[in-house]
Amino acid sequence: MNDGYDAGYGDGGPYELVGYDEYGRPVYRQTDGRQTQQQYDPYGQQGGQTQQDYGYDPYATGGHQQPAYDPYGNGGGYGYDPYATGGHQQPAHDPYGQGAHPDGTGQQPRVTEQTAYIPEQHGHAPERTAHIPRQAGPADDARDDDGSAPEYRTEQFAFVEEPDDGSEDVIDWLKFTENRTERREEARRRARSRIIALTVVFALVVAGGVGYLWYAGKLPGFSASDADTGTTTAAGAQKRDVLVVHLHDTENGGTSTALLVDNATTEQGTTVLLPNSLALTAEDGTTTTLAKSVEDDGSEGTRTALDTVLGTDIEGTWRLDTPFLLTLVDLVGNIEVDTDADVPDPNAKKKGEAPLVRKGKGQTLSGKMAVAYATHRGPGEAQDAQLERFGQVLHGVLRKMTSDPDAATVTVQTLGQIIEPPLTDADLGAFLARLSDLAKGGDHRTRLLPVEEDGTLTAEASDSVVKDVLGGTAKSPDRDAAVTVSVRNATGDKDDTEKARVVLLNGGFTFLEGGTAGSAEATSEVVYADPAEKENAAEVAKTLGLPADAVTKGEISGNARVAVVLGQDYDPGS
Repeated sequence: MNDGYDAGYGDGGPYELVGYDEYGRPVYRQTDGRQTQQQYDPYGQQGGQTQQDYGYDPYATGGHQQPAYDPYGNGGGYGYDPYATGGHQQPAHDPYGQGAHPDGTGQQPRVTEQTAYIPEQHGHAPERTAHIPRQAGPADDARDDDGSAPEYRTEQFAFVEEPDDGSEDVIDWLKFTENRTERREEARRRARSRIIALTVVFALVVAGGVGYLWYAGKLPGFSASDADTGTTTAAGAQKRDVLVVHLHDTENGGTSTALLVDNATTEQGTTVLLPNSLALTAEDGTTTTLAKSVEDDGSEGTRTALDTVLGTDIEGTWRLDTPFLLTLVDLVGNIEVDTDADVPDPNAKKKGEAPLVRKGKGQTLSGKMAVAYATHRGPGEAQDAQLERFGQVLHGVLRKMTSDPDAATVTVQTLGQIIEPPLTDADLGAFLARLSDLAKGGDHRTRLLPVEEDGTLTAEASDSVVKDVLGGTAKSPDRDAAVTVSVRNATGDKDDTEKARVVLLNGGFTFLEGGTAGSAEATSEVVYADPAEKENAAEVAKTLGLPADAVTKGEISGNARVAVVLGQDYDPGS
């Protein structure tokens, strides 16, 4: 232990309090015994003197009294002895700058509360500021009986830097208020985001529903069937690209015709199959058939005739001979078709051999098989059956065709065929690529154009195909314009067909080729089916130089009004 920290410890005499260490503990020193009591004097001054000193002795070494030096302006004229070396008593030092009471009682006047610094004591609270309570009156400042100043104890001080619960409450309240405001703002932002999201979803649902109704033709005022009322977007106002394709059978003869339609407005692709019996108006104004027009008038004349009859605008013609179809199918890597008949191999040497194409669903067809199936027409079948097989092959090719315009153009160029103007390789490639994309997405279909026996268009064709698919108006040739005459050559001389054609055309009739008979017949025959056509049949017989008894009533196939079978009795020069 340190002896200097305990008064009266050891063999010395009395001890006096000289101050506090850095931990707040009292520090004492031994006195010389001349004073019985010491007032707490932090500056080491002697207190309790009643006489007045007039001399100034900063070290208190003189024995006589002098007036006291008061460096703090306390007044009173008492001597100053910082080291308390004098033997006589001096007035008590007032560390707080308080002077003696004017009445000489030694009492000090009341002072306001002051804050003093007390060093931190070991084992107590951290450094804090002590609050000196206000003096209540003279009794509180009374000195001890021996005249020394009273000592202050630790419990007399109130520490003002104790934790202030009120301040923490205020901070917590501010934090709570701030957090509450932020939560409200965040809630408002989330609510606005939800409202915006719901509005967008609702708008998309409404737009999708309206789009579906418009596409399905169920939206009031926008159905294609209401086009005649003028309240809808008419089918004719839709944007379409149309090409005509003619398949020429180079082995067996004959042609098959279809229209490829790309509707950019509805994003639908359609293949419209055109029967060969479709009645057209030839370049010379006479009535002819589609098959005859392809053979006689060529691509340009046939395209013009189709535009007139269907009320459409065909942009170009694609002549596809069977060898090019074979190559095209092989280039796209075979096709898948649901076949409806067994197709014999045209190169088979014996009957009864396995068919080249078998009937069934999902049949894989090579180029050779595809050509055989597209041109196959069974015994007794109408031309429409063969035409529908051609449509199946076209659909299969579009599904396997590339959807890239540049790659499709390369495929077309690889075929090596000559594209008829105004169509170009790039135009055909881009067109097939667009149809291929639609076919792969399930937006391509095949339709057969229905016609009457005489080749004219039916009301069904006008509504379902010509109007809705092609956006045109059917304009079949006027039956009163010219009498159509079908001529079948059974004379044994192929040249007689052309001679009869010239004669009939010069006579004002419309010529339709009925083919060549397998065997010659002895007599000619002029047949009419409608009794109203009897007079026209007699006029045809007279024009050809045939006897009147050759005219007879019977059945007529196709769209001709009068049918003629030229026998060996026919004389072209008559």
